[in-house]
Amino acid sequence: MVIAVAAAPTFAQDSSLLLRPVMTAQPMAAQQQQQQLLAGSYIYRELPPEARMRELQQHDIITVIVNYNTRMLSEGDAENRKTSTLNAVLQSWIRFDGKSVKLAPQTEGDPRVQGNYTSQYRAESEVELKDTLTFRMAARIVEIRPNGNLYIEGNQTVQNNEEQWKLFVSGEVRRESIQPDRTVSSRSIVHLNIQKHEVGQVRDGYARGWLAAWYDKFKPF
Repeated sequence: MVIAVAAAPTFAQDSSLLLRPVMTAQPMAAQQQQQQLLAGSYIYRELPPEARMRELQQHDIITVIVNYNTRMLSEGDAENRKTSTLNAVLQSWIRFDGKSVKLAPQTEGDPRVQGNYTSQYRAESEVELKDTLTFRMAARIVEIRPNGNLYIEGNQTVQNNEEQWKLFVSGEVRRESIQPDRTVSSRSIVHLNIQKHEVGQVRDGYARGWLAAWYDKFKPF
């Protein structure tokens, strides 16, 4: 004969400051998971629902940190020389007397064309460009791609008396590239499109006139 005896769990007095909940028949791993920080800390407070981290969704706003630096140096040297000599003599010609074509006598000698043409072209050019653009801008998540990437767009307009600056940023970014504080660097954005437009007295001071712009475009000479 086999007799099975099952002992019920017993509990003793617990004076721990962690205020651990009463032990039950659940596994020890589940008991440890229920040990929340709220029951073991006097200063811990849960964040309100609006301050908790959540997954980015469409129309959410993130911050784009633009740090754009470029430098280009180009040098060129071209030289072209050409000399041409022309010496042409017309030794015979024809004439039509109304009925037939006959050989035309050249009583004053054979017509002759003779000349020399010399051309020389030399050009030297050197171009060095440096561009720096640094700013922070809030952008909105316009679309969520099927692969999870985010398409963002942001625009900003600053008006200071007669001066006006318009900035526009757009592109596609991975979720993993966005930091916990919802900031992303412009270096992590693919198909990055940055547009900067200035209007005002400062821009008018160094802008080209329409005639100079036309001349630089077509360069007739």
